[in-house]
Amino acid sequence: MSTVPRTSAGAGVDYPDSDGKPVAETPLHRDNLLSLVHVIRHHLAADPNTYVSGNMFLYYVPGDKRRHVSPDVFVARGVPPESDPGRRVYLTWREGKGPDLVIEVTSPSTRREDLKHKFALYRDTLRVREYFLFDPYGDYLDPPLRGYRLVEGQYVEIEPVDGRLPSEVTGLHLEGGEPMLRLYVPETRRWLPTAFEMFEEGEAARQDAEAALRQAEAARQDAEAARQDAEAARQDAEVAFERSEAIRRQEAAENERLRLELEDLRRRLAGP
Repeated sequence: MSTVPRTSAGAGVDYPDSDGKPVAETPLHRDNLLSLVHVIRHHLAADPNTYVSGNMFLYYVPGDKRRHVSPDVFVARGVPPESDPGRRVYLTWREGKGPDLVIEVTSPSTRREDLKHKFALYRDTLRVREYFLFDPYGDYLDPPLRGYRLVEGQYVEIEPVDGRLPSEVTGLHLEGGEPMLRLYVPETRRWLPTAFEMFEEGEAARQDAEAALRQAEAARQDAEAARQDAEAARQDAEVAFERSEAIRRQEAAENERLRLELEDLRRRLAGP
């Protein structure tokens, strides 16, 4: 693990968080960068002591604003994200360590720096355990994905496993696809979806939930209409019953009246 002493050195220095340059050289580089940060962060979210970020100024010499690097993607084990949720820059002496893994999405303007300056910086100064370089167009690296692991102070190429490069830091296997760098979970033998696939899946799930909600609402309305029909039928039945009871009582009263009249007529005909 690339640890450095925690210190308050450099306090009071204003460390810039931007150089005014765009996030990435092309939309494809940007998509890879943003997707990787999101997917790795999501995959490691259960670990409260792992910080995942990218395209962020990382300073490694207290008080020296020129000593910085901006990894496309990095993972720092043992650094709780919640210890400083408002981080604008990463200060190795404040965090107590540097990254354990770095991924650079290389391009024509960065490949020389990625292969030389950053390679040496990550190996010799920051002591990054794993360093991956990915060329999404496959124009500058052959193969387009390379991986190195720090062994006794030197970077040794990571041997592929089933065509993928294993990362001990994340437990994931990396495969350079076209055009996205894909992440594979060997324990479950499943690929992690890219951030855009996750969005599409989430959007599909949202639409399915909305459709189910509409169906449930339609069923509720149908049930309410059936209830109202049943209530109307019950009320009609009550009205009909009351009418029939009124007619029955009226007929009974008329029959009683006729019976009394008939008895009276019989008494009069019988005489005294």
